[in-house]
Order: sequence, then structure tokens, then C-alpha cells
Amino acid sequence: MKKIIVFGLLVLGFLTRTVKADEGMWLPHLLGEQVYADMVKKGLKLTKEQLYSINKSSIKDAIIIFGGGCTGEIVSKEGLIFTNHHCGYDAIAAASSVEHNYLKEGFWAKTKQEEIYAKGVHAQFLVKIEDVTAQVNEAIKTIKPEELNAKLTGILAELANKMVLNTGYEGRIGSFFKGNQFLLFTYLRYKDVRLVGTPPESIGKFGGDTDNWEWPRHTGDFSIFRVYMSKEGKPAEYAADNIPYNAKSFLPVSVKGLKDGDYTMIFGYPGGTNRYETSYGVKLKTDIENPNLVALRDVRLKHMFNEMKNDPAVKIQLAGNYAYVANYWKFFDGESKQLLKYKVYEQKQQQEAAFLTWAKGKSEYETIFSELEKVYASWQPYAKHRVYINEGILGSPVLAMAAGLKGLDNALSNATAKPTDVTTAIDGAKAQYEKFFKSENIASDRNIVASVLQMFYKNVDATQQPKNFFNDLKAGYGDLNSDVTYTNFSKALFENSILLNEAKWKAFIEKPDTAVLHKDIAYKTATAFTTNYSNYGKLYQEFTAKNFALNSKYLKGILEMNNKTKLYPDANFTMRVSYGNVKSYEPRDAVKYSHICTLNGILEKYKPGDYEFDVPSKLLELAKNKDYGQYVDKSAGDIVVSFITTNDITGGNSGSPVLNNKGELVGLAYDGNYEALSHKIAFDKNLNRTICLDVRYLLFVVEKLGGATNIIQELDIRKI
Repeated sequence: MKKIIVFGLLVLGFLTRTVKADEGMWLPHLLGEQVYADMVKKGLKLTKEQLYSINKSSIKDAIIIFGGGCTGEIVSKEGLIFTNHHCGYDAIAAASSVEHNYLKEGFWAKTKQEEIYAKGVHAQFLVKIEDVTAQVNEAIKTIKPEELNAKLTGILAELANKMVLNTGYEGRIGSFFKGNQFLLFTYLRYKDVRLVGTPPESIGKFGGDTDNWEWPRHTGDFSIFRVYMSKEGKPAEYAADNIPYNAKSFLPVSVKGLKDGDYTMIFGYPGGTNRYETSYGVKLKTDIENPNLVALRDVRLKHMFNEMKNDPAVKIQLAGNYAYVANYWKFFDGESKQLLKYKVYEQKQQQEAAFLTWAKGKSEYETIFSELEKVYASWQPYAKHRVYINEGILGSPVLAMAAGLKGLDNALSNATAKPTDVTTAIDGAKAQYEKFFKSENIASDRNIVASVLQMFYKNVDATQQPKNFFNDLKAGYGDLNSDVTYTNFSKALFENSILLNEAKWKAFIEKPDTAVLHKDIAYKTATAFTTNYSNYGKLYQEFTAKNFALNSKYLKGILEMNNKTKLYPDANFTMRVSYGNVKSYEPRDAVKYSHICTLNGILEKYKPGDYEFDVPSKLLELAKNKDYGQYVDKSAGDIVVSFITTNDITGGNSGSPVLNNKGELVGLAYDGNYEALSHKIAFDKNLNRTICLDVRYLLFVVEKLGGATNIIQELDIRKI
């Protein structure tokens, strides 16, 4: 009870004072004296300019966006990248084959010539950040508030492109405090990134889904890449004669280790939080969105796993998609439980009551929550339907592929369409199909289709269902309450659709014909649901437009109410820095978790041949012989695998560097703890922990298991 009360006070804190504890994902160029002074008080030994500078090399120059949704860090003068194993997973899987299964066996390039091009993986470096609020406000001043949400993304993209035109840079404008501030982020993108090393997934994914979001966690979650540039020193497409990137800044690596209480700092790209969410949003999430999403993902995972566990080729084929679905299946399940357990809904109501007390007599703000109540009441009856479309119908790869052909259908059916429009649609369909066919596992997807159709019929309001589809299904296949009906229908779909027959697809796409498409069983099924949903999709657009406008006004009021207080904006995949310290914690009565877990814990969890808890025999031998090298933690007398900190992070921070007070790399952030999975909406100063891979375990695996001493020699390793 005491923790809940303290937590409630913290949640209300942003309305009345500067955020305390370790909450906050701060923009590095806008730390302010108060936040920076607190960082120094906690132990930071660096200047603000060493953290972020436009004119001089700084830590921000060593931090990259890795791929499309992770963080990486440069750790050598020659562009070596550390990131998480799960961030490099798709690239590792793409490089793998049954003959060279790098997922299973690991991979270590002993020379640069052995490094493998990771097609599609890019490294983006932040050049500078500029406030462009005035320019954006000028561009949107004539747009009605209820129309802004739909138009804002396009407006920001157009403005950003104009601002970096002919510079060779990329620009993206981020919206902060729900449209009350706008910043331009300028990036330089390098497209030649190569795989240098990865542990076998028995290390990189040790613990699998069982240990995901749990502490203690013993996952060696890292992979190593390198960014390349042209001989002229410019970003370039892949070429065999490109040279390693000449790093403007890179992180030294400390093997000294950390003690409970030591300062830690994390740079990276947190993907998204909603810390200023209203009580209405929390209730929609816990009552409808999360439970249904979890149930649908649970079914998809079950069917994929049943095929993966018995066939290495299928495991490689489905690995990336399975990992993606599984990661947030457990997250959303835990998020709901923690939001309910710590009564976040009730605390948001208290927060809103405090705001309304301040807003009394202020016409711009005093009706915000009465209007929000109406907005949510109008959308709530249709929210489950939307989840079932996105996570159910479109959760099936074949139905998602079929639904994606609607653009081709429209182009072919449009008598006024230009030939170039049709050609573009055909080319897009070809590219979409090539990706689909390569990754499609018929056995698992056939079961997914049967399951999600049956769940849709049982769980979505009957008045919202595509009536003709289920009437036809009953007439052709039997009782709609019988499992056999859906199994037989799915079997027919997979036997007869042109999407599951490469020869028929090729014949169709060479001479596209809407008559063929409209008769296809997969296309008819997918479009029956997506066309039906379009009626409710309009309601969702209205809901999001009104919700955005009211929340933007709410945040404007919060900023006005706290005009002397330093507030941090929600995460939106822009560079942030958080700070805190290594810290053990007590999640419940009579239980205390240490701040570290060790190699000995791997041995305790080890299960020979197990899908999640097997490990390489060589790792067992190294542990048995205590062959730890320079990476042993003297206090523990063992290799520290992971440690926990109080840093504030979220998805997108995967792969982020964990730094000590001198800016030296001590670990890689890769997970959060289950007890604080409400962190996207509410930060808990007592329970929130970031799970970090200890860099010494990373180096131990590279050197002792992989024998890649060339990688070790490339680093600036500091022992004192």
C-alpha cells in the first residue's frame, strides 16, 4: 500500500513541480541548468558540451539510429557498431541458411573481408537539432483543430524536406507536447552496414519468451556491425571497395564494472511514450485494446511456434516475425496488469481533477474533460473491432497480402488511371508478393486464418460483422460455432488462392485482371473484412482527430500551469538522454533482487537441448574452468551477465549505450522489468528498472567463445 501511495504522488508530480527521481527522457540539447545540475549531483563528470555539441565531437556523434527502430553506438575509430542481438536479428536471419545457420551457430568475421553486407540496414547519425515551432505554427495557422491530426504528418514532412533541400542531409520534424512544440532533426544516413559478429541465439536469445521482461535475465543480447563509406568519405550505397567509416566520435569501453548505486546514463532513441495520457485513454487500453491484442497474438504465436520447434528451416523463416509478435504480446499483457495493479486510472483522475481546479474560469481549458468523455463514449463500441482487424485479420500474412492488393484493384478498375499509375501498382504488388512468398509458412498461416476468423465471429459485435461473409461461410462450410467449419474453409483458401500458387500468381501479374482478383478466395475474404471496417474506420479518424485536438489543448494548459517547471516531452524516436544509477530493488514482500546476475545463473537455468535454455558446450567449459580473462567481476568472482539501473527508457532504446559518469560504455540497454511495464504511461520511481547487458559479458563471449580477438583489439578498453 505504501508503494502505491508514493507512486500516486509521483504521477501527480508533473503538475506541480520538476520531475524528481530518475524519470525523464530529456532532449540532450535542452537539458537546462536544473536537470544538468542534478546529473552532476548524481555523479556525472562531463560537461554539457561533451554530451551534445554541434561544433565539436560529442557523445551524440557516437549514437546512431540502427535499422528502422533501434539504437546503436560507434565503439571504434573504424565505425564498429554495438547493438542488441534482437535489433540485428533480421539481418542475421537474412544472412543465414540451413548450411550456414548464423542464428544457431553464431558468426565472427576475423577480417573485414569476411564481414557480410546487411541489405536494408542503415545507420543514421544526428547532425543537429533546431527549434522550428514558429515556422510550423505559421504553416498550420489556418487549419481547423479537428483537421490537424490528419494533415500534420504531411505538413511536417514537406517543411522538413524544404529545410534540408540540396544539403545531402535528411530532415525530420518532431512534434512535442502533443503539437505545442516542433523541432527539426537533421540526419546523415549511411546505407552500407555489414555484419561483423553475433553470438549463437542460444546466447543472444537465452531465456527466450520465458525470461522476456523478467529480472534476473541472462541474455547475451548483442550483435556487432560496421558502417562503411565511400573512398571519398561520403555516405554511399553498398560497394565492395567502400571503406570503414571514419568515426567523428566513438565510445571507449570500461571493464572496471559497476557497484550498486553507481551513476549511469543512457543515450538513444526511445520510440514512444504517452505519459500525459488521460484517464479515458488508460481505461480504453486496459478494458479493450490490450486484452484483445494479447489474445490474438497468443493464437498467432502458438501456431508459429508449433511449426518452428520441429524444423530448423522454418525457424529461420519465421524467426523475425515471431520475435516481433512475441515481444509486445508479453509487454501489453504486463502493461495492463501493472496499470490496474497500481491504480493508474484512478491516479490519472486525481491528476485531471487538479488540472480542472487550476482551469476553473479559463474558458480555453475548463471543458476539456467533459468533451473528452463524449469523444471516448462515441468510439468505445467500435474499439474491439479495430483490434480484430489489425491483430486478427491482418495478423495473417496471406490475408494481409491479399488486402494489400486493393491498390492494384483500384488502379485496374479506374478507367481514368494513367498507364504509369497502373504500372506503379503492378510493380508494388510484385515487390509485396516477393517478400510475402519468401516468408510465408503455409502450415502456420493456415491455422492462423482459421483461428482469427472464428475469434472474430465469436467476439466482435454481430452488428459490426461482414454479414455476407459469415452467411456464405455457413452455407458452404457449416455451423459457425464449429471449429471444423473454419478449418475446412482455411484449407480451401490455401488450396485455391492464386497467392499460394506461384505459377498462378505469375500468370496473373503478367496480365492483371480484376475478374480473376475478385474471384480469388483470399482476396474476397480479406476485402470482405477491410471494406466492412471502412465504415468504422471513419469513426476512428474522427475519434483520433478530436482526441488529438483536446489533448493538444490539455498539454498547452499543463505547460502554462507549470511555466516555471522543466518538463520532458513524450518519447517519439528522437535522441534522448536519461540518467539514474545501478540499483537493486524489492518487487514484493520478502523479495529483494540484486543489481547484477552472473554466468552462474546461466548454469542454473541451463537445460540441455531446450528451445530457450540450452547453451553452447564451449560456454559451459569456460564457466567450469573459470576461464574469465580480464572480464571477471572481482566482487562477484564471476562474469556479470546483466545489471539493472533506474534509467527511464522504452522501445527504441534497444541497443542504447549505458555509460558511466565518464561517458565510457559499460553496457547495452535491452529490456525492462515486468513490475514496471506500465512505464509508457506512468513511471514508477520504486520499481522501474532497465535491464542492461554488461559489456564485460559481451567482450567475454567475443573473445573466449568466438575467438574474435581482432574485434577486442579494435576497441579502446579502459581498465581503470
